[in-house]
Amino acid sequence: MTVLVTGVAGFIGSHVALSLLDRGEAVLGIDDLNDYYDPALKRARLARLEGRRGFSFRRIDIADRQAVQALAGHMPRIDRIVHLAAQAGVRYSIEAPHSYTRANVEGHLCLLELARHLPGLRHMVYASSSSVYGANQDLPFSEADRVDTPLSLYAATKRAGELMAYTYAHLYGLPLTGLRFFTVYGPWGRPDMSAWIFTRAILSGQPIRVFNQGRMQRDFTYIDDITNGVVAALDAPPAAGGAPGAVSHRVFNLGNNAPVALGDFIRAIEAALGRDAVKILEPMQPGDVPATYADIAPAHDLLGFSPTTPIATGIPRFVDWYRDYHGL
Repeated sequence: MTVLVTGVAGFIGSHVALSLLDRGEAVLGIDDLNDYYDPALKRARLARLEGRRGFSFRRIDIADRQAVQALAGHMPRIDRIVHLAAQAGVRYSIEAPHSYTRANVEGHLCLLELARHLPGLRHMVYASSSSVYGANQDLPFSEADRVDTPLSLYAATKRAGELMAYTYAHLYGLPLTGLRFFTVYGPWGRPDMSAWIFTRAILSGQPIRVFNQGRMQRDFTYIDDITNGVVAALDAPPAAGGAPGAVSHRVFNLGNNAPVALGDFIRAIEAALGRDAVKILEPMQPGDVPATYADIAPAHDLLGFSPTTPIATGIPRFVDWYRDYHGL
């Protein structure tokens, strides 16, 4: 049996694939290697997987209905899916909205359709986002909170993905689990995320833009903790049947459960680099929220999810990787 991992050349996808391969799983990875950011980074992540026993790769756009549906004939048979491919980024969704509906709505639908046509599907785990909490002001964010006030198109497409998954679980009895990730960082991260942006700017002597005058908090979550949570979720499909009307769909927060002030995050990067940042204080950007904070009690109780990496540990690991990757 095989685990299909979409977005396998991505930040989280490549880590999850490695974790699955390390425990002896067969992994089929798909990715379109698009140019949202430098494809060379995606190819470098992919190079860590290629040649590993049990790994195979196909270059596929998840919104290509025929190509995705053809995966139903893969042998050995796909019995689990970790669907992480998406168009990421809050601010970019203002510039290129159609890429978000294509990947995060149409592409998500293609994966749900594949799932319902896979005989013996045991579980599909898919990526959602803390952005779905939008204008919610109750902290920490709980899965029981209403999430009908998205502040960006990215958030709206991720919430749409959750609703679509619920519908497919209801109609077809598919076992589906959505994971709301909270500000993931670490080695092999994306160039459009804060750790990379700040590190690159500080090393080059360029100023960094600090939004909302620095009055921001984020539940920064280290990649190894997220990877452990994804794999734990994959191993714990929602039970079929149960109470009358019950639907085999669940959503969990995966965060560090310890929000960090943006200023403290920047200071951790400065300390790891041994250099001070030049800061330009700017107002809040459209689509951003002042704080994120994950209630992870359900993920802890049902999945055993227990993040262990503070930024004092995670940031130096990221900086060491960044220097190594760029030959600095």
